[in-house]
Amino acid sequence: MDSPRARSFIEKRDTERGAFEIRSEHVDQLTVENFSLVTGENCKMKNLVLFVLMTFGSATFISPSFAGPTGQTTPLGIDPEAAIHYRSMKVDGVDVFYREAGPLNAPVLLLLHGFPTSSQMFRDLIPRLSDKYHIVAPDYPGFGYSAAPDRSQFAYTFQNYANIVDKLMQQLNLAHYALYVMDYGAPVGFRLATMHPDRVTAIVVQNGNAYDEGIGSFWDGIKAYWKTGAPKEREGIRWLMTYKATHWQYTNGVRDVTLVSPDAATVDQALLDRPGNQEIQLDLFYDYRTNIPLYPEWQAYFRKHQPPMLIVWGQNDEIFIAPGAKPYQRDIPSAEIHMIDTGHFALETNGPEIASLMRDFLDRKVSANRQ
Repeated sequence: MDSPRARSFIEKRDTERGAFEIRSEHVDQLTVENFSLVTGENCKMKNLVLFVLMTFGSATFISPSFAGPTGQTTPLGIDPEAAIHYRSMKVDGVDVFYREAGPLNAPVLLLLHGFPTSSQMFRDLIPRLSDKYHIVAPDYPGFGYSAAPDRSQFAYTFQNYANIVDKLMQQLNLAHYALYVMDYGAPVGFRLATMHPDRVTAIVVQNGNAYDEGIGSFWDGIKAYWKTGAPKEREGIRWLMTYKATHWQYTNGVRDVTLVSPDAATVDQALLDRPGNQEIQLDLFYDYRTNIPLYPEWQAYFRKHQPPMLIVWGQNDEIFIAPGAKPYQRDIPSAEIHMIDTGHFALETNGPEIASLMRDFLDRKVSANRQ
């Protein structure tokens, strides 16, 4: 648990933007909390924690001292611009973790994750695009490796998440970016887009909703909670934070479940099971009600600004259902739609296909416009 490699994850290191630090006490707390969950009868959690620790222990983190010219490899045989960096930055006093890769002068692609995951959902997509794009993928507070402030000290709302991501990009001095929005990433990203329409160069939508047609029966219990805000209805949807529900999100609607790595659901669940995290997630389910009234505003933004849009939609998704994809073309007739025979987390089964579609789209709509 205290291996040199594990320690290297939390050491302070420098970037061109200045010093940053992934706080050791935050990482240590995560590890201790996870271990506290496995000392009792919950044997399943032991495997979750071991996986997380093995990930930390086996990862190689590249320090700036190995950096070389673009396209050249370091003494370790690594192209520094192809490496994924795991960083953290304070935003409004909150430690926000983010993955970053790609040339600093390349067009920026901001990846916004969904529930119940984090930026780890992009672990395979990032290296498929980072040769040509400067990629930033943050974890929202309460997700992944970002801090999870007490609910009395931090408002877990989609507007607050949009504000945090907005300030992160400002602190990184990234003024323009294409968006990838999935699930929760859609209300965060569309809030950003309506706040700063001039900053968004393109949008990739993957099972991210902005139309009434995309809300199916999955939401019935959550809608009941929206209506009352009462403890009974809150408890009625707590099952959505169980491993059974997490695993279902990854495998439902998938033609071949052997294509779905168990690592993703395992890591997601380990972080969901941290003390207090379920209450954070329940707060967010309740706040999701604030997104529905904003659909007309987002649609007006689409009509007015006509951002280049690529839609890749897992057509068997029961959370944001397939009829939610086509309406985007009502407001952006040029939107490109690709329905994929898979479920909610389409990257897990169709990652190479989606990366190829994105590369073609971004090359035509973003890179070409910079030249």
